[in-house]
Amino acid sequence: SINGKCFDWLLVSRRSCFRAGVRYYVRGIDSEGHAANFVETEQIVHYKGSKASFVQTRGSIPFFWSQRPNLKYKPKPQISKSVNHMDGFQRHFDSQIISYGKQMIVNLVNQKGSEKPLEQTFAKMVSSLANGMVRYIAFDFHKECSRMRWDRLQILMDQLAEQQDE
Repeated sequence: SINGKCFDWLLVSRRSCFRAGVRYYVRGIDSEGHAANFVETEQIVHYKGSKASFVQTRGSIPFFWSQRPNLKYKPKPQISKSVNHMDGFQRHFDSQIISYGKQMIVNLVNQKGSEKPLEQTFAKMVSSLANGMVRYIAFDFHKECSRMRWDRLQILMDQLAEQQDE
């Protein structure tokens, strides 16, 4: 109940049975376009007989890469050089568009250091996809929100506002 108005709020997460695994051992996509550790989270609000739903998905960056554990705290990501990334990437987003419609990608990885090549490759591949149903925003979460500056999330929210309203 908020301000005396009662409603039902449901939160449902569904984890994909494809490419599940522990962090660092399972990354990227497979040839069918299934992203590692993919999760769909749906929020449903039910109020006076009306329902509204919002679905958010998350998963590994959808191209062929790995991050093999070693003695370092955070192993360096390795982007595969021997495969055609675009085939699996295209399959991934074709499936996403069929299931969910227009896609708003929010990439939160570091844009410096060892994760920089992941962000650059992802941005380049979305651009190459040239699909009006897919939009990409990179937001360096660790840089922008360091030292518990959570108010800086407003920068991201402002970038997403128009698509969110849509």
